[in-house]
Amino acid sequence: GQEIKPKTTKFPAGDGPALPAWVAFDRQVLRFNAYFQEAVHELRDERYRVRNCLVYFYLEDDSVEVIEPKVKNSGIPQGTLIRRHRIPLPPPNDDKFYTVDDFAVGREINLYSRTFKITDCDQFTRRFLAKLGNKITPNESLPEDPYSKRRDEMQESMQPLRPYEKHDTLKQFLENDRRVLRFFCVWDDTDNMFGDARELVLHYFLADDTVELLERVPPNAGRDAGSVFLRRSRLPMGPVPLHQPGEIASRTVLNVFGPMGAGGRYILDSLKTGARDTKYYCDSDLGIGAVVDVWGRRVLICDCDDFTKHYYKTKYGVESFDALQYRDEAPPPKAPEIAPYNGFGSEEDSLSNCLHLIPKPPRRDFKKFMAKDRRGLESNVLRFEARFETTRPIDIDRRFIVSYFLSDDTLSVFEPPQRNSGIIGGKFTERRRVKKPDQTEQEYYAAQDLFVGALLVLNRYKLF
Repeated sequence: GQEIKPKTTKFPAGDGPALPAWVAFDRQVLRFNAYFQEAVHELRDERYRVRNCLVYFYLEDDSVEVIEPKVKNSGIPQGTLIRRHRIPLPPPNDDKFYTVDDFAVGREINLYSRTFKITDCDQFTRRFLAKLGNKITPNESLPEDPYSKRRDEMQESMQPLRPYEKHDTLKQFLENDRRVLRFFCVWDDTDNMFGDARELVLHYFLADDTVELLERVPPNAGRDAGSVFLRRSRLPMGPVPLHQPGEIASRTVLNVFGPMGAGGRYILDSLKTGARDTKYYCDSDLGIGAVVDVWGRRVLICDCDDFTKHYYKTKYGVESFDALQYRDEAPPPKAPEIAPYNGFGSEEDSLSNCLHLIPKPPRRDFKKFMAKDRRGLESNVLRFEARFETTRPIDIDRRFIVSYFLSDDTLSVFEPPQRNSGIIGGKFTERRRVKKPDQTEQEYYAAQDLFVGALLVLNRYKLF
């Protein structure tokens, strides 16, 4: 009878469980390098072109995809030549499709009337074909394309009409972005009228070798607080003269033949014979003790921060970073003089007027007040009976009640009224803090100063 051939690739059975191909070979692709020749009828000097391709064979469903890598300035639409799908064999076997057995190194395959020659494959493809038992042939070299060879020779012999020098600053920017050297400097301007020493901060940006100067204006200096002394830019190492228009340019044009204007022959000066070279400050020119010429102003570098010290130590091997003393030590602040007490209000109120522009009420000891305040029957008040220390007959029999409040260390004196004494009793002293007599410092009566037999002086009245 007639032998029926399978329509898909028949893989040998393995040791594991039997799985369908779309599960066992999911995301597994065989890759082959191939080429095909394309005839050229429009040009007399060129008969054919060799076009390199990549052939992908998907093991899960026997689909094939052909991709041509893009070549610069080829003038040919490149990319996907044959999208992924199952490709039938050429007639008369067009009822069958390509399988993995049809692909091998050195074999020619016909895909829609276009012949592809397979020359190479990757390592995974080579191992997979070996496991299937297919014959593995060595790789073949790609043929040389005459058109590509001629274009390469023309490009090598071609000289650019506008040569230029490329400065690659991207690497420096990526390596040193956000890395800034900081120096503390001083500019001595005392030689000029009304000049003084200006404190400056120099920032050197390693990303693009630019310099920025900021001024540190002390308080009450009499100058505006504009901190930018020199905006960020490259700093030349000396005075730069004013150049004529067209003197500074990226390219120099030389007239080698003919008069000026029409009919002349010009070429670009690739050797830069007339170029103006301006030297700028770099990180190797900066350091403690160095003098930087900032557009005619001599700025002395006196100190730097820790990152700058670590940078110079690791890159240039500098070990000494002794700072230069450029200003005198500030004298200790003078203690403010306290005005004497004038008798109005309390002494704490007068002291607040001396210490603050806007007087503030004296702060009380809130914790002590809450602990010693009246609580039910506990008044936290010390009461004593006192009398005058005098020999006057009218004052000998006068009696007083001295109350000392532990919550705020205040003291009040009350005189009980006596019948037929001729003296109106009542409040003798308002509740307040009482200062001890003949004291240089502010020392007030405390609870330990009040006891039986103690002498209490109130406005030159002596009580005991």
